[in-house]
Amino acid sequence: MKSIVKGFAFAASLALAPFAATAGGHGEDLKYILVSHAPDSDSWWNTIKNGIALAGEQMGVEVQYRNPPTGDLADMARIIEQAAASGPHGIITTLSDYDVLKGPIQEAVASGVDVIIMNSGTPDQAREVGALMYVGQPEYDAGLAAGQRAKGDGVTSFLCVNHYISSPSSSERCQGFADGLEIDLGNQMIDAGQDPAEIKNRVLAYLSANPDTDAVLTLGPTSADPTLLALEENGMAGDIYFGTFDLGTEIVNGIKADVIQWGIDQQPFLQAYLPVVVLTNYHRYGVLPGNNINSGPGFVTKDGLEMVEKFAGEFR
Repeated sequence: MKSIVKGFAFAASLALAPFAATAGGHGEDLKYILVSHAPDSDSWWNTIKNGIALAGEQMGVEVQYRNPPTGDLADMARIIEQAAASGPHGIITTLSDYDVLKGPIQEAVASGVDVIIMNSGTPDQAREVGALMYVGQPEYDAGLAAGQRAKGDGVTSFLCVNHYISSPSSSERCQGFADGLEIDLGNQMIDAGQDPAEIKNRVLAYLSANPDTDAVLTLGPTSADPTLLALEENGMAGDIYFGTFDLGTEIVNGIKADVIQWGIDQQPFLQAYLPVVVLTNYHRYGVLPGNNINSGPGFVTKDGLEMVEKFAGEFR
């Protein structure tokens, strides 16, 4: 961790030195709030928290992280409203359900708060709600790429373990995977819920009822970790094709052990870090990138694990 922090610190020293000489009072006391849809139990978002914290430190701005404790999207909508009412210069938010969240986001924009959409939603949806830009991984496209890769490896059927089925972007991953395989999604996606024991039991039940399933696709550590336990229990670990979105300690261990073929890294650190940098420079100097930023997807396999393993759960 020290080496990457030193590297960022060096880059920050180069970037911040001109600020002291030329900022001249522009953009002082800037405040940004990141609102996610993640429940407190989802450890994947620790990387997001690290990204926003480091960006705030380097850019010399105040940053806050807020989320609905249980992942309830109606609660998230209220949090966005409260965040806008507190008078920040910018809000960075996920758009996990366009219909539920578009109203509060549009109201924030109308009140004069600059918004960047990150992680979920699409560039088109970001534009429709009035956001400055989108930073993230196109979820359907990532699922499609994963399905095409699996098709090339001989997969013809699968189980998609969806632990956040109320978020349309999660289902887009499963649909994209099916389309990449050129098969119907049908009943191959299950609502796994958030409880690890329940996820494990539902995976075991599906594979018991569908023993000819070629592959398992999980959507992050929340579903991947219990699925690993399920495959160990039923003896399929290492025998069934297993791909997952996102990274984490157990996912990395699974890749090392040849139980997981690949993990899709959407680089969540960048999804939090870059919006703070973009907003700060926009408010200080009026500069703004002309395009949305795709932070992924990138496939992580056993051959490229050294840096990933070192920073999994922190910056990867």
